[in-house]
Amino acid sequence: MNKVYIVGAGPGDPELITVKGQRLLQCADVIIYAGSLVNPALLDYAKPDCQIYNSASMTLDEVIHTIEKAVSKNLNVVRLHTGDPAIYGAIQEQMDALKKLAISFEVIPGVSSFLASAAALKQEYTLPEISQTVIITRNAGRTPVPERESLKALAAHKATMCIFLSVHMLDEVVKELTTGGYSPDTPIAVVQKASWPEQKIVRGHLNNIAAKVKDQSIDRTAMIVVGNCLESDYALSRLYAPEFTHMYRKGTSAKDK
Repeated sequence: MNKVYIVGAGPGDPELITVKGQRLLQCADVIIYAGSLVNPALLDYAKPDCQIYNSASMTLDEVIHTIEKAVSKNLNVVRLHTGDPAIYGAIQEQMDALKKLAISFEVIPGVSSFLASAAALKQEYTLPEISQTVIITRNAGRTPVPERESLKALAAHKATMCIFLSVHMLDEVVKELTTGGYSPDTPIAVVQKASWPEQKIVRGHLNNIAAKVKDQSIDRTAMIVVGNCLESDYALSRLYAPEFTHMYRKGTSAKDK
């Protein structure tokens, strides 16, 4: 019986899927992809006779049944998810169902949209003396969030925060963040469809970002990045300082100069 592969498609650019993920798509007899979240250009890697299913219109039971049926015929199956499937990928319930059916599977990681957003912004999230922590989260909506993980609670850390699935309630996000501890002039950026051809970037501060995003008609498929890493002077990394010694290089002292 063939193994099922749960593949992270990456953020959108077809070239940002892993080499392994691309190879598995090329070998697949059946691909079940996550609807509008996955760039359909990735399906160009599929064989001409590959059976392709859009899971946007399917229930969990239908997805699992389709996989089970394909595996019973000894077909190669790829379940194609957006970004990296470990983050808001809804794959745990699928993996648990496959385990119950004794269907072997493997997860292939992908480039998450929060990382593609950093690339689009040309920004490092972890700057010395500014922030050494990145919080990946979402605002509460149809899917609840534990109170201890609310944006207001997390804002107390004033770390770099990457907020998924929340741009459609940006006014509420801003209110939670400022109530929790970020100042109104904290820099923030919204990246819609990072790495896609239609990518948009909107920069601002907590006190003006909602209006700017509304002007650009962005209400879905966007990453919110907030934190002082976006607009701050920072200390240079010690790693490349001439006086810094590590296992690969002996640093110079003042008397050596």
